Amino acid sequence: MIFHQLFEPETCTYTYLLGCKRTRRAVLIDPVASEVDGYCRQLDELELELIYTMETHVHADHITGSGLLRERLGSKSVVHRDAGAMCADLLVTDGVLLQVGGLEFRVRHTPGHTSGCISFVMNDRVFTGDSLFIGGCGRTDFQQGDAGRLFDSIHDKLFTLPPDTLVYPGHDYNGNTVSTIRQERDRNPRLGGARTRDEFIQIMEQLDLPYPKFIDQALPANQACGMEAGLRHG
Repeated sequence: MIFHQLFEPETCTYTYLLGCKRTRRAVLIDPVASEVDGYCRQLDELELELIYTMETHVHADHITGSGLLRERLGSKSVVHRDAGAMCADLLVTDGVLLQVGGLEFRVRHTPGHTSGCISFVMNDRVFTGDSLFIGGCGRTDFQQGDAGRLFDSIHDKLFTLPPDTLVYPGHDYNGNTVSTIRQERDRNPRLGGARTRDEFIQIMEQLDLPYPKFIDQALPANQACGMEAGLRHG
């Protein structure tokens, strides 16, 4: 397997490039519009064909590159059916299996940060988007957020994965790159250890976070698969 963890510094977003060495087919998880030229160069250098752009949710902090990549490379956009992005090519639900060459991704619906959040599970790793961070989780105070639902999603859909499963989040603001299910289940200060559902809800209610910087631009653009960005930058 070809695997690259890419980082966009303005919004601290991780994008993941995965490719099958045998078929040279590839996916990008959570691509960012401003980085599309770089993705295209890297795909060309690695001699990979982009099949899917896979969104963990409709983002409020950056504009997706899925629409631009679809125009340039013919890739198909994947989102959950509840994400509010009817522009996507594939609207998936919990349990759907996506196969690209020798790569297999099982969709797990992990709502709570938004109602359309999903995680992509492989044999040894999971891409958790904004549902589960390293030592944290996504906020739940806007965009259909629900702290109790997020707690249930993480405990029922993610913490039940094998403990050595690698956790690759959608963001990190402290220089971390990867964790494990065991580490998050045991040590995550919001969700791990003996933390109860009621305690988690109280923690999330008391965060008092600022209004997301790019939400007014990002949400409508991402509901159009990022093509508002394409109109501005094209």
